[in-house]
Amino acid sequence: MKNKATASVKIADTDRNWWIVDLASEEAALGRVASRIAAVLKGKHKASYTPHNDNGDFVIVVNAESAKLTGRKNEQKVYYHHTGYFGGIKSITAEKLREKNATQMVEKAVKGMLPKTSLGRKMFGKLKVYNGAEHPHSAQQPQVLDLAKH
Repeated sequence: MKNKATASVKIADTDRNWWIVDLASEEAALGRVASRIAAVLKGKHKASYTPHNDNGDFVIVVNAESAKLTGRKNEQKVYYHHTGYFGGIKSITAEKLREKNATQMVEKAVKGMLPKTSLGRKMFGKLKVYNGAEHPHSAQQPQVLDLAKH
């Protein structure tokens, strides 16, 4: 009899690509863009996808301040966090968060679509978000990510 075990790609054997997403040129809303970015971080776009391994790629997001929200989410969407003290719940609207730190808006959207485990935290570490068009990862020669295809 032949061995019919399923081939599983080891983490050392994965080749990681660098992708770049320009939110200024994207027409899609933030949630749709974030779900596609999360799929690339997980590695679901590869034929060698395994759910228990981190074989995803790196993603660079530029122009985070131009992320699009549909409807009246800019005024109505509220982000919450807790300080850790009694009665320490804080809230901020999407409009104020965009002015304060627009990268957090994109990071929160993508992080919410990743697994809530140590593997998800590793995947989230491969996401790099920047407000402007400049980024320090030009040495990695990132390719433009076509979100309609992935």
